[in-house]
Amino acid sequence: MFSVASIATMTACIFLFGLFFALVINVRYIVKNAEEGVSVTVLFDDDADQATINAIGEQIKQFDGVIDVDYISAEEAWKQFSTQYFGGEEEAEKWSEGFENDNPLANSSSYAVYVDQIEKQDELVQYIEGLDGVRDVNQMKGATQTLSTFNKLISYVAIAIILILLCVAVFLISNTVSIGISIRKEEIGIMKLIGATNSFVRAPFLIEGIIIGFIGALIPLVLLFILYNKVVQYILTKFSMLNNVMQFLNVYQVFEVLVPVGLVLGMGIGLFGSIITIRKHLKV
Repeated sequence: MFSVASIATMTACIFLFGLFFALVINVRYIVKNAEEGVSVTVLFDDDADQATINAIGEQIKQFDGVIDVDYISAEEAWKQFSTQYFGGEEEAEKWSEGFENDNPLANSSSYAVYVDQIEKQDELVQYIEGLDGVRDVNQMKGATQTLSTFNKLISYVAIAIILILLCVAVFLISNTVSIGISIRKEEIGIMKLIGATNSFVRAPFLIEGIIIGFIGALIPLVLLFILYNKVVQYILTKFSMLNNVMQFLNVYQVFEVLVPVGLVLGMGIGLFGSIITIRKHLKV
């Protein structure tokens, strides 16, 4: 009965861990996509020719963490501006006809530079500002700071909750093994009298802890695997406006990490809890 209680408690702990893990990994994935959409805009000197612009692009690509360098010509810049401010492509074309030979954004060709981690943007900006031919570098400072702070907050909260769950699980497994030792104290004494070694006496308790941890981790992993897609589909159906804003990881991307981590964590907690309890309570 104590073992069943421990399995149930372990199941609850690993279920909460898996639930929190799936939430965190999806939030980080969404933030990651948002980070990759925040670019640094690089403007060139008025007298910079195309060869200079190309050279700047090659130097930017050499910076560690740059995943894309998108060149936007002056013509493309004017077309985007016209479409955005003149009400659609048809209206933009009419307005653009009057500026056919006189592009108001003639000196507005630029690079949109994207990095894999938002924290690298400040260092990237300093690097680009030191390149010859660069007139100005613009970044969305507010978005950068918000995403960077949010990333740190997620990491701190994740570490805190995981540590709490680990401590609770180890405590519960330790109590279970401790009770098991108390109940079998007479048996252990007889085993020692007839020559049983310390390892022989300890082994059943260690194996019991591992089995409790394994079963207690397997049950919630199966439940989470079944529930994950249903929950994601429900969220996207119930809140259809999020389809264009948020993208969730598919179930296999989540569980290829969660399954081995959950099983190792469960068995590790069971083994660790057993070792601590045996050292503390078992006199062999």
